[in-house]
Amino acid sequence: MARRGHATTTRITPLQQMAASCSGAFLTSLFVTPLDVVKIRLQAQQKPFAKGNCFLYCNGLMDHLCVCLNGNSTSSIRPWYRMPGKFNGTLDAFVQISRKEGLKSLWSGLPPTLIMAVPATVVYFTAYDNLKEAMGFVPGKKNYTVPIVAGSIARIIAVTAISPLELIRTKMQSKKLTYQELKSCIRSSVQSGGVLSLYRGWGPTVLRDVPFSALYWLNYEYFKSELCEIYHTEEPTLVMSFFAGATSGTIAAVLTLPFDVIKTHRQIEMGEMETRQNCYQACGRSLAFTNCLCIQQDRLHWAPQSSSTFILMRRLWMQNGPKALFAGLTPRVVKVAPACAIMISCYEGFKSFFRRRNEQQRAALTAWE
Repeated sequence: MARRGHATTTRITPLQQMAASCSGAFLTSLFVTPLDVVKIRLQAQQKPFAKGNCFLYCNGLMDHLCVCLNGNSTSSIRPWYRMPGKFNGTLDAFVQISRKEGLKSLWSGLPPTLIMAVPATVVYFTAYDNLKEAMGFVPGKKNYTVPIVAGSIARIIAVTAISPLELIRTKMQSKKLTYQELKSCIRSSVQSGGVLSLYRGWGPTVLRDVPFSALYWLNYEYFKSELCEIYHTEEPTLVMSFFAGATSGTIAAVLTLPFDVIKTHRQIEMGEMETRQNCYQACGRSLAFTNCLCIQQDRLHWAPQSSSTFILMRRLWMQNGPKALFAGLTPRVVKVAPACAIMISCYEGFKSFFRRRNEQQRAALTAWE
């Protein structure tokens, strides 16, 4: 146990923490994204996406709302999620997509999502480690209140930082705005609804991500500490981190599933409402020149369905019973467990590398003096 205490004296810098989390984020997205690309292609095969429909795209780091802008199957230029193909299952989809469309097609749609996902991950992990250290957490000592508090605060910081950017990305997708038009759109949104209008969807995201983060870090620190104690090591190996991350991610995913269901419904609901409002605005302009009664009637009968988180939860409960709040357990665990395992094992691995490097530099400096 004495050796474990020594590990806490060799610190890494915040810049090194950021580099470790950034590297982990890229590796996680490379491993996890193909799973979600194949899942979306299989969904599109069963029920093709219509223009204006929204779906969630996960790169292993965070969920991104994507708007289907081209519902025309006869178009010569098709988005990746509408490419032709007849798959007989997940493995067959992997083989066919790789063979017919090229291996890089398994990472379709990834680059734009990394613009937000990587900075959010860097902020989250760096904030967690620094908050944990500031609150006096010592590895090996069972002070598990610290991971709960530090993980919750770090997640709130990351969500708050990224929420406006996600809203802006959705607007750019649904409206095809230029940067000048986007600037005017944001200005008018802030003038009419205040700064809080940039944080629509913040509540459901926090309601899911904060409990998940608290449960994840609590269990991860516990499993890591127990494994290090059992195997008499001062730092977790990659296998230990992988196991602790996968187990902790699974526990957190199961316990926070109702919040994930609500957040998913809310995200898609808000995205499709945004798209439909844009469509009606465009139709409203054309109605000045044409007499399109069917569009006018549809517009009169349609009203936004977006509601508060708890109203949405009650509506799902009333329509489909308690099972509605626990739908999609297996896909969520299959997605979350490997993502958590890969991310934390990469992060811990790069931190160990930087820690050893700092030790060597310190030893070399001491020997030279």
